[in-house]
Amino acid sequence: MTEKPRPTGITLNKNKGYMEINWNIDNVTARYSLPHLREACPCAECRGGHEFMGAAYDPDDLMSLQLLPARDYTIKDLQLIGNYAIQPVWGDGHSSGIFTWEYLWKIRPKEG
Repeated sequence: MTEKPRPTGITLNKNKGYMEINWNIDNVTARYSLPHLREACPCAECRGGHEFMGAAYDPDDLMSLQLLPARDYTIKDLQLIGNYAIQPVWGDGHSSGIFTWEYLWKIRPKEG
């Protein structure tokens, strides 16, 4: 059976604009740029409607997303959702994106 990705630690660095997740798989540590994380928001509003929801529309790598200058890329708060996800509250109040562990694992920035 394949091990499901679960964070062993999450660090939010508001000053430098990143979130770092230590993962239970292969001791991987991934650093997520907050602007890129905002662009990867999985909510229907950010995806452009319900027809663009689901794994088929997930980015392959967080760092491949283009940044939009009109968005706020700061996180005011980070909520734990059960034991399966986090929900950021962005500086502009946007908070409808729920980032599951599986989604964050899938979009993690790859090294090299």
